[in-house]
Amino acid sequence: MRFTHDWLPQRVVFAGGGAPEALTEEVRRLGASRVMAIASDAGRAAAVLAGVPVELVHSEVVRHVPVEVAEHARAAAAAHDVDALVCVGGGSTTGLAKAVALTTGLPIVAVPTTYAGSEATDVWGMTEQGRKTTGVDPRVLPRAIVYDAGLMLGLPVPTSVASGLNAVAHCVDSMWGPRADPIDRSLALDGLRALRIGLPLVVEEPMELPGREQTLYGAYLAAVAFASAGSGLHHKICHVLGGMFDLPHAETHAVVLPYVLALNAPAVPEVERRLADAFAAGSALAGLLDLRRELGAPSSLRDLGMTADDVARAVQPVLDAAPQENPVPVTAENVLALLRAAWAGEDPA
Repeated sequence: MRFTHDWLPQRVVFAGGGAPEALTEEVRRLGASRVMAIASDAGRAAAVLAGVPVELVHSEVVRHVPVEVAEHARAAAAAHDVDALVCVGGGSTTGLAKAVALTTGLPIVAVPTTYAGSEATDVWGMTEQGRKTTGVDPRVLPRAIVYDAGLMLGLPVPTSVASGLNAVAHCVDSMWGPRADPIDRSLALDGLRALRIGLPLVVEEPMELPGREQTLYGAYLAAVAFASAGSGLHHKICHVLGGMFDLPHAETHAVVLPYVLALNAPAVPEVERRLADAFAAGSALAGLLDLRRELGAPSSLRDLGMTADDVARAVQPVLDAAPQENPVPVTAENVLALLRAAWAGEDPA
């Protein structure tokens, strides 16, 4: 056994109903006194920010982080001479904070309100002229995360399902990402088990904490595994589709994942068996499809706004982005077949 594993330097606080107090403490630890809060819903974030020395609240948050939106946020941070960033919201909110940190070096404290997982990675992404660019940089990794499942109680069930399946995608991609190692796979499998238990509870009892807490814990483990393993084919496809066609991020992941799993799993039987065990199913694909049916997950790219003509347009950008380490060689033929099936919502098997 020979591998090298890097742990990302980050404080993680599961606050369990105490997000305002925990956030105040994390900002104090940074020594920050002029904080820029980034929140798409400033009213909802106000209670969490109550003890923080907020200099301004920035609410221009757009999915996939268009470059011009990032520039506006950077200009606001400079104009107010802030010394730290606090982001309260989902993946787009965290992504905007990362875009600011990328050029300013300002430290981030993240308070997630979805299961996106971006807060636990050093990956940034921005979109310009229909092309989404991603990268890895230590400056964008939040110094601390404050998790509080109570903040997810108001998250609508369909959004919770899509966001949770995005976390499931982090687990699956971490099994064969370009830097995947045994530690990544262990974290991903434990995360998958927690998500498989938690997400159905969220659907059944969305205003109760047990399902929310299990899902949040699983999403964190998934993100840590993904940050180390790197983006596999699934995430590359979703980044291309999101950037080109402005598709909703989490829902796109929820739709595409079964098709990538159906393509890759037969080539790595040992990985497939471990995924099947985590799903508590006879096969990994059967387990994922059962979970999707139980959750009422979105089922086609067509339903998300992608057109039939868009399918062929996406093939070459996916080929350009696809990792060389994918278990199955990525070709124009299998990418086209995968995208056509995902667009129509066909049976992945």
